[in-house]
Amino acid sequence: MPASAENNWPRPPSALPHARLNEPPEGALVTVAGLVLVRQRPGTAKGVIFLTLEDETGIANVVVWQKLYEKYRRAVIAGRLLRVTGTLQREGAVVHVIARQIEDISHLLDQLAQPGPEK
Repeated sequence: MPASAENNWPRPPSALPHARLNEPPEGALVTVAGLVLVRQRPGTAKGVIFLTLEDETGIANVVVWQKLYEKYRRAVIAGRLLRVTGTLQREGAVVHVIARQIEDISHLLDQLAQPGPEK
């Protein structure tokens, strides 16, 4: 990949499509948005919550540490559509976004059902 293409990915506050999560380098600050498919809070995870978000291109795995969960509890529990900004982490082929900020954007769901402008 040419050097210029390596750095050509959407930066926050623009959301990165999930299919492009392989483009930013480890530790990059990214924003993802999507429908909440799964919320997991395993008893063995010491208060960590794992979210799975889906957009039209794929899924994103989000890790929410307990302290951040306390700050964004309402969005994590009740949000159906979330925008998450965080740090990209890779473990082999698995990519996670370690959440820093979580926003409930469920109010935008109605706009998704509306047809776009005709071309």
